[in-house]
Amino acid sequence: MDLDLAYPTLADLRDRARRRLPHFAWEYLDSGTLDDIAIRRSRETLDRVALKPAVMKGRTVPDLGTTLLGRRYDRPWGVSPVGMTGLFWPGAEVTLAKHCAAANLPFGLSTVAAASVEDLAPHVGDQGWFQLYPPRDEDHCADLVQRAKAAGFHTLVLTVDVPGPSRRERQRRGGLTTPPRITPRLFLQSVLRPHWSLAVARSGVPSVRGLAKYASPHEPARHVGLAPHAAPDPDLLKRLRDMWDGPIVAKGVLVPEDAVRLRDLGFDAIWVSNHGGRQFDGCPGSAEALPLVREALGPDTPVLFDGEVRSGLDVVRAIALGADFVMLGRPWLWGVAAFGARGADHVTHILTEDMTSAMIQMGITRPEEARGQVWTGR
Repeated sequence: MDLDLAYPTLADLRDRARRRLPHFAWEYLDSGTLDDIAIRRSRETLDRVALKPAVMKGRTVPDLGTTLLGRRYDRPWGVSPVGMTGLFWPGAEVTLAKHCAAANLPFGLSTVAAASVEDLAPHVGDQGWFQLYPPRDEDHCADLVQRAKAAGFHTLVLTVDVPGPSRRERQRRGGLTTPPRITPRLFLQSVLRPHWSLAVARSGVPSVRGLAKYASPHEPARHVGLAPHAAPDPDLLKRLRDMWDGPIVAKGVLVPEDAVRLRDLGFDAIWVSNHGGRQFDGCPGSAEALPLVREALGPDTPVLFDGEVRSGLDVVRAIALGADFVMLGRPWLWGVAAFGARGADHVTHILTEDMTSAMIQMGITRPEEARGQVWTGR
């Protein structure tokens, strides 16, 4: 099958993934919280961003490579950490880590992924970013960070927008518990998706392997939506600085004043994100906040972005609004759920061709040249 003909967009991969995943797994992946307004707001904001086309510049040859936090990447995007990644396709973390190692893209592993940092160490190469939900127990937190460092992860991402759990009503209606527990309802949904069920049968029911070491009979390792964890504060950052000698990124920032305060506290980069709409349905779309955060920080602080990015054009839009780098979460899982490792490769292919096309239309050769090229009518 020629994927470029049969599945030319990320939306096509999404449709196939939905057909192959059990309902409870799809609801976990696809949903936000409450009415999913924050998800829609992020998408609508990006859709409103028009860019300046160029004429009479001849044929440009874009180079998509970029530098972030002292490292050179072949594309201005990477894999955002997603909780329980292995639920959406068994072994998804390893598949995506291998893809990033081969494609020279950053790979973000969540604290609450199905795979542990040790599981990923042989596969992620020099592309590992570790996203931290800090355990309440300071010793456990320190041990988790040291394990990530020992496994070769070089960039630490502290998620700052989860002071407590959100309700995530679609997940509840879907019937998924954490850790996953097979009920008759979920068993029936699984039977209806034989490809997924066979893959799970070969690899086992996914669990949060990275936290299993710290489980107890009274407090099993659970997803961050339910498990107690420390709400990040300046003291935590000071402790992390003593433990981690690489870059530390603050993920989940929407308010310009917060971005400036976090930079001044010592974060190396600010990641503009509304957590995929999964924490607070009353928050702005990520693309609404992005230009305000960039303006507040000035040109020198690296700014990352995520929020309903669904094409290479969206990557250019985000850079035009002020991002230095763009992270995607759900689209990678659509690709893997649709076609495994081949699907991950196809996501990068789609993004590359679409971004290249957009840059040619704009007459630019480097991603950073898109900065400020937003059409305002003037």
